[in-house]
Amino acid sequence: MEMNYNADITDKNEKEIDLSELFSVLWKGKWLIVFVTSLFSILAILYSLSLPNIYQSKMILSPVESSGGGMNQVMKNMGGLANIAGINLQSGDSGGNTVKSLEKLNTLSFFENNILPKIFLPNLMALDSWSPESNKIIYDKNIYDEATQAWVRDYEYPRTQIPSAQESFIVFREHFQVLRDIDTGFVTITTSHQSPYIAQAWAVLITTQLNDFFRTKDQLEAEVAMKYLNAEMAKTSFSEIKLVVAQLLQQKVQQLTLIEASEYYVFDYIDPPAVMETKSGPARSIICIIGAFLGGLLGSLIVIIRFYIMGMKPN
Repeated sequence: MEMNYNADITDKNEKEIDLSELFSVLWKGKWLIVFVTSLFSILAILYSLSLPNIYQSKMILSPVESSGGGMNQVMKNMGGLANIAGINLQSGDSGGNTVKSLEKLNTLSFFENNILPKIFLPNLMALDSWSPESNKIIYDKNIYDEATQAWVRDYEYPRTQIPSAQESFIVFREHFQVLRDIDTGFVTITTSHQSPYIAQAWAVLITTQLNDFFRTKDQLEAEVAMKYLNAEMAKTSFSEIKLVVAQLLQQKVQQLTLIEASEYYVFDYIDPPAVMETKSGPARSIICIIGAFLGGLLGSLIVIIRFYIMGMKPN
């Protein structure tokens, strides 16, 4: 037991000696550490200053309660009679459209058909900088010639001179973020751009197009259902079936009325997007701190490696 105790003391003393030696080595090599830290700090400052300011426009959306809720309940209550009559109908539901719309927003087809035709593509694919004084977008001359309004970028297959919908969609997805609160159902969509005006315009565009897309879709489905019901009404001679069809037609008319009268069909604003005055990024101070930390760490490693592996004593 006494031998083990003495061994523990010796081991502890060796560790203390090693730590003392390590601190001594680092202190003697402090000027190298300071030099490397300063170099990394300067590089981090230059890098952070080269990054453009990014502005975000955030909106909080509330899913519109399904205007077809009562209608769908009536459909369920009448489902037995409708099945007897040989009628199989599906009604639109803006409540279900809430989930669908969030998936639709992340699809190429929605971007290509609903977003791309309504944005100025160089703002997405040829952006160089934004001037806050004149509120003017400056485009990369190697990509887009503003004077002739022509694309001049170099390209290789599969790319084309004018950016395709697929290429543009990949870039556009980097400019927006969608979060959904499972508890409340509220949806937060954040768009980002060097111009706060474009960030705000894109946020409004996304909401408008989602509402319009599902409004048009449900309207067409309701109109098709009404044509089908009218045809069923003309074919049958049974008064009970005619009564069921008439009630279903009434519900479809109510649905169409609500579709056409509702400005916000899927989403309504709780907090609409704004043109922000302050940037959201980049976090230049954090970049500089990280640069200084990495420089100090690398400088310390260099001093330790020089002493313990290469046998070079610090000055």
